[in-house]
Amino acid sequence: MKDTMIATLGHEPQVVTIALDCLLKYKHKISEVVVVLTQSPTVLDALQIIENEFAIGTYPGVTLKSVIIEDNTKPIQDFRTQEDLNSLMRVLYAEVRKCRERECTVHLCLAGGRKVMGLLGMVVAQLLFGIDDKVWYLVTEGWKPGEARKLHLSSDDQVWLLPIPVIRWNEARSLMVQVAEITDTAEVVTWFERFNQENQLKRKEEFINHWLSPAQREVVSLVAKGLNNAEVAKRLAKSEQTVANQLSDIYAKLEEWLEYPDTKVDRSKLMAEFSPYFA
Repeated sequence: MKDTMIATLGHEPQVVTIALDCLLKYKHKISEVVVVLTQSPTVLDALQIIENEFAIGTYPGVTLKSVIIEDNTKPIQDFRTQEDLNSLMRVLYAEVRKCRERECTVHLCLAGGRKVMGLLGMVVAQLLFGIDDKVWYLVTEGWKPGEARKLHLSSDDQVWLLPIPVIRWNEARSLMVQVAEITDTAEVVTWFERFNQENQLKRKEEFINHWLSPAQREVVSLVAKGLNNAEVAKRLAKSEQTVANQLSDIYAKLEEWLEYPDTKVDRSKLMAEFSPYFA
């Protein structure tokens, strides 16, 4: 059977085209792309750009389907109420279920759109996914807001399509059995703490290795060890201004990785997150 890519869409159409390019490059036999979106004008503009790519024959043999999220009365433009979220859940659930009923392999790409689309997409994956279905997250390096949009990347551009682990409900029983076999409550707490620590370590590895450039990784490793800008600059044979500029870019990436926390993302936050990692 051929594969289906289901993608959430926000303002950036390249999230869909680049992810599709990667899947095809990885030899997945994508026959259909399903784009899930709101009726926000800017999101509809992004959909039009994607539709144009299909219309000019960029993806021969691949069909495009768009699904606008609706409540009981009208299409929604953003997620502001509980009913909006329920509508999003219904659409994602219905589209994945259709694929499963056709015995298609599902590739769910969650890099586009509001964060809540990704969150509910993971819930649906846990409920419906089979062993071959995948959740993907797209990471590109080098593009910044305000720069020219690239719908397709060259071989020189840095891009990663990262598989996100999914604990499926049909697999949860084995985890629960493992926990149930532990009779000491303190040991249960230790087990969960270790499980969480391993997950946090994997997330930090993903940030260091895939969100940062090699030069930025060098700066973070030294800052995490307590060096100031002058010491980092001397160690790396750079100017202090270069180090300061790199840190500004790193803080911006860290803020996004932390999903825009209420507290300021600065040197102290960077050290709190990654000093234990590099230690």
